[in-house]
Amino acid sequence: MFGAGQTAHGLVSSIPLPKILVWPRSEPSTVSEECHVTETADPRQNQLLACLPDAEWQRWLPWLEPIDLPLGKVLYEADEQLTFVHFPTTGIVSLLYVLDSGASAEIAVVGHEGVVGISIFMGGGSTPSRAVVQSAGQGYRVLASFIRGEFEHSSPVMHLMLRYTQALITQMSQTAVCNRHHSLDQQLSRWLLLSLDRLPGNQLVMTQELISNMLGVRREGVTEAALKLQGAGLIRYSRGRITVLDRPKLEERTCECYRVVKREYNRLLPAVKAT
Repeated sequence: MFGAGQTAHGLVSSIPLPKILVWPRSEPSTVSEECHVTETADPRQNQLLACLPDAEWQRWLPWLEPIDLPLGKVLYEADEQLTFVHFPTTGIVSLLYVLDSGASAEIAVVGHEGVVGISIFMGGGSTPSRAVVQSAGQGYRVLASFIRGEFEHSSPVMHLMLRYTQALITQMSQTAVCNRHHSLDQQLSRWLLLSLDRLPGNQLVMTQELISNMLGVRREGVTEAALKLQGAGLIRYSRGRITVLDRPKLEERTCECYRVVKREYNRLLPAVKAT
């Protein structure tokens, strides 16, 4: 990660965090409809951070703390008061609901397009789900108190976070519908595509046991579904690595749930143009 004293090009400063925040009385310009993200490892690899207007970005910069997101790391447990919100840049975080029996099912995934911990700025402070790193990578975290203040005092921040929350709710709702009405190989296809949208390549490091926990089904069911996709020449699965060989056909194979979610994220969040 970054060494002490790095501040240029969006890297986090080592100076102490300010004790008092002062928000401008006049509102800055609204969220840009086109945001830029560089290829260097900086916070604006996260789409929401990349879309902050300049005034907000400068105010946020000292508060952004780079963190590693190792596979399996729990960012928060169910009903736990959140201290931080997390903005993944290269990792993927799974939001899971865990039953009293210990069984679990994934309700949403969050990657470089979003933020983990919406209950902080939505006013709840906690949530019945837990957040676990599904694909290892990096990200940034920000104190909950800072995010709450920004949400309450900055109109661009509030509108951006609310639009993202609407997109996330769509993903959660569509996941519930998909798990109830569509076949397991369609569910697996949707899950693979949503995960790939949040990764730079066409490969996921994922065991069948982990996938079964995410989808809330038996491991044997995942094996059967994966074999169907592999037999159709859409994926290759070997030693915990899933490689998508034919994405267009995989998109044809999946149900409409993936397209609904993808369309809502594209509609609600500002575009990001790589530079």
